[in-house]
Amino acid sequence: MPTRFPRRSRKAALTSLAMAAALAATMTACSSGAGGGSTAGPNDEVGVSLIVKTTSNPYFVAMETAAKADAKKNNVKLTLAAGKKDGDTDTQIQAIENAISRGDKGILITPNGPAVNNEIGKARHAGLYVIALDTPPNPADTVDITYATDNFAAGKSIGAWTADTLGGKKAVIAMVDLFSDQIVSVDVDRDHGFLSGMGIDVGDKSKNGGEDPTGSYTGGKGGEYEIVGHQASQGAEDGGRTAMETLLSKNPNINVVYTINEPAAYGAYQALKAAGKQDSVTIVSIDGGCTGVGYVKDGILGATAQQYPSKMASLGMEAIAKIARGGEKQGAPSGAPSPTATHITGVPS
Repeated sequence: MPTRFPRRSRKAALTSLAMAAALAATMTACSSGAGGGSTAGPNDEVGVSLIVKTTSNPYFVAMETAAKADAKKNNVKLTLAAGKKDGDTDTQIQAIENAISRGDKGILITPNGPAVNNEIGKARHAGLYVIALDTPPNPADTVDITYATDNFAAGKSIGAWTADTLGGKKAVIAMVDLFSDQIVSVDVDRDHGFLSGMGIDVGDKSKNGGEDPTGSYTGGKGGEYEIVGHQASQGAEDGGRTAMETLLSKNPNINVVYTINEPAAYGAYQALKAAGKQDSVTIVSIDGGCTGVGYVKDGILGATAQQYPSKMASLGMEAIAKIARGGEKQGAPSGAPSPTATHITGVPS
């Protein structure tokens, strides 16, 4: 029998994570100038491209909104581009090429995977300053600097919350990841963070799915666990629903669902609802956008780890605008926030 978490009685929660300072600050000979090898004057308009993973996720829409506001403040001509879906590197590559051709001074990018690395190298060689947002590239020095929250810590916080909520009961876990055909840091870090927070050894730290399928978790009061499987969602609602349907077909007694982000989480919820199991399963996720917070309040999600895409975009925009006008290249602007301890706030369901 599945462990039950009645919707009206379980404690919903939000996990709030502070924005981390830049994860990487690497300067190379490739970054020889501020776009076309020239420095803009203090009153000159600066061209910058923001290239996000996809606009189907409210998380990246918030990033675009913040970038637009900061572009006006910093006299930046902003060009927006996005992949057609999470993992669409071809569209991102074309957007980078367009930025080079326009003579932009810099690029802000949430990389969809290592396939964009070569094009980023071309942009830096052409003198554009490239900042990664949200997702550190692999290797980290592919870009000049990265502004991102700690995705592992975000996952760990919801894993610890889940273990506490179980109260020693067996966890039958469905893992709704991002990809199955490529390895991206945000995917691995969030997945491994969740398992670590539960107190489950992740095994192979280079990829998802390396943990033992059964065993004991040590988080909270501790207990037995079973990993039903890992399914890719592409970070999308329809992908989350399909992934959840597949996992339910393997084991209908799932009582815990980890999801890579909130669109995937809502898709998983729709599949659970269609199967009449929405009240017996705890879904946890990461992003903490307004929509996701609403899901927690409505009892759709048990918890979500809150991150700050708007802050990432603002820090990146300000950094490029200053550097393009002759400012010092650095890992993070002075006053950038540093990590703080995570905390959980109860929200009435």
